[in-house]
Amino acid sequence: MFRLFSAVAAVALSVVAAHADVSGNLVLYTSQPSADAQKTVNAFEAAYPGVKVKWVRGGTTQMMAKLQAEFAAGQPQPDVLLIADMVSMQQLKQDGRLMADPEADVSRFDPALMDPDHTYFSSKLITTGIIYNTHAKMIPTSYKDLLKTAAKGEIVMPSPLNSGAAAIQLAAITANPDLGWKYYQGLADQGAVAQGGNGGVYKAVASGEKLYGFVVDYLPVRGKAKGAPVQFVAPKEGLTAVTEPVAILKTAKSVPAAKAFVSFLLSEKGQKLAAEMGYIPADPGVAEPAGFPPRKDITLMAFDPAKALKDNAANLKKFASMFGG
Repeated sequence: MFRLFSAVAAVALSVVAAHADVSGNLVLYTSQPSADAQKTVNAFEAAYPGVKVKWVRGGTTQMMAKLQAEFAAGQPQPDVLLIADMVSMQQLKQDGRLMADPEADVSRFDPALMDPDHTYFSSKLITTGIIYNTHAKMIPTSYKDLLKTAAKGEIVMPSPLNSGAAAIQLAAITANPDLGWKYYQGLADQGAVAQGGNGGVYKAVASGEKLYGFVVDYLPVRGKAKGAPVQFVAPKEGLTAVTEPVAILKTAKSVPAAKAFVSFLLSEKGQKLAAEMGYIPADPGVAEPAGFPPRKDITLMAFDPAKALKDNAANLKKFASMFGG
């Protein structure tokens, strides 16, 4: 056992040593909120003082459009990407835009969160589950509870036409044989309102305009901490998640610095940084922030990024036909 531990430790130290003297400039494109992006860059530069990071921030859709324009012009600028979801990364992978990083240590992580070809790596879990107003009489524990009479006319959810997290939830639920499109038809029959993004859902439930909804975890967790009458539920069937993956472009000019950035985000220090920002770390060995479901109790629904990418256009069209768009 000691020899095995020593061997693992030696590998870990060799990876750290490989990045210890990295220097140069690094260009990062990210969809993180600006404050989070600055904290990430500050922490990385503190760990790698020889690297200077220039970062550009925008929503994932905006960053992807910017990248596509740069690809078309033959002048992609970023070395590394840190954007919201695996489906966007899967698109870049299929287009041959991402560089594999086989040195990245993913041994502590759920394989389902990582690309098996090591071209992108999930850094955190921003889960989507059920929110309810604590004045509601029925307390949901399952997706199917929202199909009960008590929830009729009381459901609001973000539209996958506007929200990447909602699009991922749609892909996972419709691929689940126990839920499928029948579940969404049930929500439509319940009079569920689907419009806008997660912020609008949170406000509707917190205000009591609606009693139930689907929403990303940190909104009700932070709201509850400030006294809002809301509760976040991890349904027994499992949560869905955007995982803020990181990836290196094949056209990266600063490859050693880009690999160091990936290693930093996946390191214990990088995962603790995610928790300090108020997100669930992807590493199950790093504690979640206060107020979130215990990490040991979090189950993610099965999700196939490649299938979700293939089905996305058809899924959105079918959803719009049910709920409008």
